[in-house]
Amino acid sequence: SIINHESMTTMRIRHPLQAILWTSLSTRAFSSSVSSAFVQSPALNSGKTHRTNIIHSSSHLSKSSSSSRRSMTSSTTPPTHGGGANNLVVDPFCFRQFAEKEKSKGYAGTVFNISIDKFEEIVNSRYDPTQLKDGYAPFCKHLFIVNDFTDARVNVLPITKENEHCLRTNYEARNEKELPVLTRYFDRELLMNGGKKESDVFPVAKYIDLILYSRGQIEKENAAMGKEGTEGKETAPWGIVSIKAQDVDNELPMTPITAMRNALGKDQGGSGVDLVREEYMAAADYWQGHANVL
Repeated sequence: SIINHESMTTMRIRHPLQAILWTSLSTRAFSSSVSSAFVQSPALNSGKTHRTNIIHSSSHLSKSSSSSRRSMTSSTTPPTHGGGANNLVVDPFCFRQFAEKEKSKGYAGTVFNISIDKFEEIVNSRYDPTQLKDGYAPFCKHLFIVNDFTDARVNVLPITKENEHCLRTNYEARNEKELPVLTRYFDRELLMNGGKKESDVFPVAKYIDLILYSRGQIEKENAAMGKEGTEGKETAPWGIVSIKAQDVDNELPMTPITAMRNALGKDQGGSGVDLVREEYMAAADYWQGHANVL
């Protein structure tokens, strides 16, 4: 399943159609965060609607020269396109992170005001296959890009004595076919109480983590979830399934609950990837002291 590797950024789904590791979450991916509407638990949620954090593009866009392309022949790493075709495309699962799409309404994670077309143009101009980092499975990769074209702010914060009273829990699913799981997060409105400015609580992210799934994996998951007839309509080798704004150019650990969900079969919203105990314990250690902001 695509995790919101916004480790995972999540949203409440008040109707059927968010991981990407919720948390934030980021988690179609392990970090990751994020990911479409979430099933709301009346027992644990006050019923208020979270304010969407819309990210605007900067007036100036820093564009790097086109990176050289190299052939990738691994069975888990799709080959790059030639002739200027896009190597990266925003997957529909990630539409909720763009204000132009209806799915972004009510989404609690990072939402970009920049158009999907412009976003794809920028990230493809900076695409370098030699900079792809391994994700939690062979079909998952990360690409870290300097965030000099949006004012996206971090949405993972350390838990302190001063902010721990802002933590909340809820049973959530990223779409109507996933099993709801227990999640923990910072309530954005509570963090902003007392007349605080957004800049007082959330620094602008230095990097953007693009969580990528191979075209083959996306088609497999679509078929398992009953989304037939999508094969062949998109040819870009990598789909952007979640976007995380963060201060480091490396993958944040996937939330433990997202790792558990991914270990489920594809028919339950998972990706069928087995848990690795050492990675799970390292993630638990990190998330013991951190939480996503929703």
